[in-house]
Amino acid sequence: MTDHVKLGYIGLGNMGAPMAKRMTQSPGGVTVYDIRTEAMTPLAEAGASLADSIADVAAADIVHVTVLDDAQVRQVVGELAGHAKPGTVIAIHSTIRDTTAAELANELKPQGIHIVDAPVSGGAAAAEKGELATMVGAEREVYERIKPAFKQWAGMVVHAGEPGAGTRMKLARNMLTFTSYVAACEAMKLAEAAGLDLQALGRVVRHTDALTSGPGAIMVRDDMKDLEPEHFLYQPFLHTRGLGEKDLSLALALGDAVSVELPLARLAYQGLAAGLGLPHTEKEA
Repeated sequence: MTDHVKLGYIGLGNMGAPMAKRMTQSPGGVTVYDIRTEAMTPLAEAGASLADSIADVAAADIVHVTVLDDAQVRQVVGELAGHAKPGTVIAIHSTIRDTTAAELANELKPQGIHIVDAPVSGGAAAAEKGELATMVGAEREVYERIKPAFKQWAGMVVHAGEPGAGTRMKLARNMLTFTSYVAACEAMKLAEAAGLDLQALGRVVRHTDALTSGPGAIMVRDDMKDLEPEHFLYQPFLHTRGLGEKDLSLALALGDAVSVELPLARLAYQGLAAGLGLPHTEKEA
């Protein structure tokens, strides 16, 4: 696409508004729409053009959509499709069912309209700074065409695969987040029962997560097969397994001592080695 690609944005909520604001710097400009007039006013002040309806945004080359759910996505895409020209890309940033984007892509392909699912990760603060990660489900040619425009508001743009793949990657990413939240709650439950200051523990965890990258630090594998001894990750992961199983066993022992059930920690102790692609310590020859 040229440097003067025309952009559109529909849905100016907590994520959509800062993303659209960064697009106001685009040479081709951005036209925005939201059912709430008050949501559009700050964008107008930043240099965006305001649309009177969804149909008015359809003239853009790339239309970004951030609305609430699958039903709203289908409604918005349906209205856009009735007015968009062939070659238009509709990028869905909402977290929806992975099948929705694939179905819409198949439906609109005969019209030459490209549906892309591009959920984002990083939160509103990253959106303000243009540092979001976006996981793009699109045909490869379409992905390469829109990638420069996406870099105006994203610090990382990843091609996840065909339409629907971006959503599947986002769901896997968020599964990690919310599972870790439950684990954090379990850790706080143990700490409280052991007589510790939860605020102090929280400060330690947030500080060290920034240094060690948290669970993302082990997400460096190409596949989930068992590692062979000559694999470059085998020895580092042996070290990780040893530390993890030792510390988890000690935490479980503390839980027993203070009468706190730690089901996630027990599952982690049982599954850490296999997850790393290694034998459990007790089963190793």
